[in-house]
Amino acid sequence: MKPATGWLGSERRRLLIQEYGIFIAFLVLVAVLAFSNEYFLTAGNISNVLLQTSINGILAIGMTFVILTRGIDLSVGSVVALAGMVSASLATTSPAGVAGGPYPVALALAAGILVGVLSGSIVGVIVSRFSVPAFVATLGMLSAARGATLIYGNGRPVPGLVPDFRVIGTGNVLGIPMPVVILAGVFILSWWVLSRTRFGRYIYAVGGNPHAAKTSGIDVTRIRFLVYVISGALSGLAGMILSARTGSALPQAGVAYELDAIAAVVIGGTSLSGGVGRVTGTLIGALIIGVMNNGLDLLGIQSYYQQILKGALIVGAVMLDQTRKHSA
Repeated sequence: MKPATGWLGSERRRLLIQEYGIFIAFLVLVAVLAFSNEYFLTAGNISNVLLQTSINGILAIGMTFVILTRGIDLSVGSVVALAGMVSASLATTSPAGVAGGPYPVALALAAGILVGVLSGSIVGVIVSRFSVPAFVATLGMLSAARGATLIYGNGRPVPGLVPDFRVIGTGNVLGIPMPVVILAGVFILSWWVLSRTRFGRYIYAVGGNPHAAKTSGIDVTRIRFLVYVISGALSGLAGMILSARTGSALPQAGVAYELDAIAAVVIGGTSLSGGVGRVTGTLIGALIIGVMNNGLDLLGIQSYYQQILKGALIVGAVMLDQTRKHSA
């Protein structure tokens, strides 16, 4: 009986590592950086890390919905720029504004979300109705949305945003930065959708086995369409927060943001093969990237090395995912 007990113990440890490995890795990273730099765990720096993580966290949560269905969304960075530009043009007092604003802030916020929803809807139709690979469809949207941003703003930034609009980027609730509060709200809602609703179960089913999902009566086309709409909407939200934080909308905003979002999802344990993953892991993945960037900055390490380390983390996470699949 002893070998069996030992085997069970070993198996239990393996399962615990698979389940909570990302949390352990995060805690180890925090401990190492806290030991290496006395300023890392100060209240100001923690707030700064959370603020820097908020936009990537929102994008990564939207990306999680897509990757769970075996898709990918390379367009999120460009949609961030386009949504930020459109919403800012409606909330600016600058004579350079192309929309002749300012208009009510509610209209500006609605316009930013609408831009994201429309972008996601276009991609969703192309992927779900015409069976175009997500990589190709979203790569096309990446280029088209960036071009639309430059055309809409005439290649110039939109400054002079009204204070009420800037609240979503610079305000706070009980001392917590508003972008962090918004991230928390997006996380809670997404966690509830994926873990407590039929729609969430359908997303996992489509990602796990689309043919079986279709046979069981799930509208696979609709599910695939909706996940890109969600990703687009959250990209629009992130774009507005970014513009509000910086005080102006920049046509070059959001460049390569899709890479950090994908990295957070993969590091957080969501499988690129679909059907496996949680937004909790995605949030921790985004925090790992934010903490790593902040900690390395405090240690005076150049950003070039940060990119190398981030790439190694992504490859390592994918290798771990492949190992789990082969051992299952």
